[in-house]
Amino acid sequence: MSTERRLLADLAPARTSAPPPVGRLAHALRALEVVALRELLRFLGQRERFFSAMVRPLVWLFIFAAGFRNVLGVSIQEPYTTYVLYELYITPGLVGMILLFSGMQGALSMVYDQEMGSMRVLLVSPLPRWYLLSAKLVGIVFVATLQAYVFLFIARLYGVDPPLVGYLYAFPAILLGGLMLGALGLLLSSVVRQLENFAGVMNFVIFPMFFASSALYPLWQVRESSQLLYEICAFNPFTHVVELIRFALHEKFAASDCAWTLFWAAVFLALAFRGYDPVRGFTARTGKAE
Repeated sequence: MSTERRLLADLAPARTSAPPPVGRLAHALRALEVVALRELLRFLGQRERFFSAMVRPLVWLFIFAAGFRNVLGVSIQEPYTTYVLYELYITPGLVGMILLFSGMQGALSMVYDQEMGSMRVLLVSPLPRWYLLSAKLVGIVFVATLQAYVFLFIARLYGVDPPLVGYLYAFPAILLGGLMLGALGLLLSSVVRQLENFAGVMNFVIFPMFFASSALYPLWQVRESSQLLYEICAFNPFTHVVELIRFALHEKFAASDCAWTLFWAAVFLALAFRGYDPVRGFTARTGKAE
């Protein structure tokens, strides 16, 4: 905690005076570094958070995929040029699961900071709130990307081996997916202000988004059983994140999924900025103090 206080204290000197343009830029960059570094240090200081982030997708990969390998068939479809093992198919969805949970964990830390009062220290900085929230989002995305690549490394040891260059192609896709899901987390944290309420909201968001997507089964299989469920899965923002990563891992670019992911990222981020606005946001409607 003392490290966090020292980092937040770095933002304090600029409150008393308006620095020149060069000074403002330096302060803005320093704020970005402080907020993102604080998120990373918090993650590194919570080892159980890292292990829990790895356990969930690895259980699905090692146990669920092995049990359903011969039950759920994956036909030849883009981006695959031949039949693939089920483990290879669900890996992009499990990467998406890591990004989703990381975004929710980042939102949970925001709610915690609001209750503990450290959020007030951050938001009274002379820097715009949208910038400070964006800096927080940068930290969330960085941590999520780190976790995603650790999982991909473990999955490769297990035998899930997309083309090596696919890991490079997947980098911007993972960043974009983390940005969108992190923005969703910020939006939720602007609405839910109590820790005891946030767990229920997380489950209400995470499980429908994950299961009503293409993470575990191809959409053509969903369409064969229910047209309505297919439409829901196709509309689900998480589906576009999964497909964007899936195509990228196989050296292909899914333009439509990229466009939809960018669209939802912009929508969630704009709503999060509005939610933290002291005049028009959630605080203004309820009369609660930051």
